[in-house]
Amino acid sequence: RFAVSVGYWKDPYIQYFVRQAKERKAPEINRGYYARVHGVSYLIKAFLKRTECNCQIVNLGAGMDTLFWRLKDENLLPRKYFEVDFPMIVARKIHNIKSKPPLSKPIMESHSGDSLLIDSHSLDSSRYSIVGADLRFSSDLEEKLKKHNLDVHLPTLLVAECVLVYMTPQQSANLLKWAASTFPVAMVINYEQVNMTDRFGQIMIENLQRRQCNLAGVEVCRSLDSQRERLLLNGWETARAIDMMKVYSFLPQADVKRIEALEFLDEKELFEQLMQHYCICWASKDSSNL
Repeated sequence: RFAVSVGYWKDPYIQYFVRQAKERKAPEINRGYYARVHGVSYLIKAFLKRTECNCQIVNLGAGMDTLFWRLKDENLLPRKYFEVDFPMIVARKIHNIKSKPPLSKPIMESHSGDSLLIDSHSLDSSRYSIVGADLRFSSDLEEKLKKHNLDVHLPTLLVAECVLVYMTPQQSANLLKWAASTFPVAMVINYEQVNMTDRFGQIMIENLQRRQCNLAGVEVCRSLDSQRERLLLNGWETARAIDMMKVYSFLPQADVKRIEALEFLDEKELFEQLMQHYCICWASKDSSNL
């Protein structure tokens, strides 16, 4: 929310979900978010274009994400867009959607057919669905998604941003295995920590623990190789992983120049270290050669 207010990228919808931050955030954090948003979005749009939007997206642990609304504005909506998070988070998001016309209108506009299904813990329209479920139990997850018309035969993109790291390695492996065995044509995008065994990574873990935040799955975040391995061992055919410094160097350089002029960054070295401790991994399983 803060990075958007400074002008790093445009997101007219985030204001309806998150209050403006009281304090300034560090410039290296804002640049990190910028790279994450653009990197993930680049892969999502590549998938949408390749499938000509004849696909579905399942956003795992979506929180207050605004991607559905931004894709609708760009005329890039998939056949159906699903969001999954804990029931408590889902209830809060549905409350915001119901009470803010700029959020509810796009859902109504893209809806066709019978009346909209909405209660305190789920919302289901023909193009957008939000489901309260615990990602650690994939059978419960599958049942709820199917109730909202998940089509396992449609090319499917699963997105997880800083989600798997909060589960044990076994739980995230089960989730990835479930996805790989459920959809014949699928892609998964995972954004999270990497290189966590060095000193900088250890300090990151300690800082989070001090805030009562435990990274149950941090052992999979040892390296880019361990991140890739997890995907390949759980049924995905191809897998790639790159750190966020590399992602940053791939972004359109004219726009990078623009955002670098927004705030003075004193600690170039700290920024680079931070970016080397996050990565984007993506994997695919593809029976129809997309």
